[in-house]
Amino acid sequence: MSGLVFLIPIALLLGAIGLAGFLWTLRSGQYDDIEGASERILDTRFDEKPEQEGDSQEENK
Repeated sequence: MSGLVFLIPIALLLGAIGLAGFLWTLRSGQYDDIEGASERILDTRFDEKPEQEGDSQEENK
């Protein structure tokens, strides 16, 4: 029974920290662009790998 004296406040504190973090993400606009991420994954502009050192176009010709 004496363990509950410590565990209940700790659980309430962790819940309050989680709630504060969630409210902070809401206020900072984390969830504003719901459809943007699903469309960005289909974008092909960034599919090409960056050139490595020594892999330039001039050496391959």
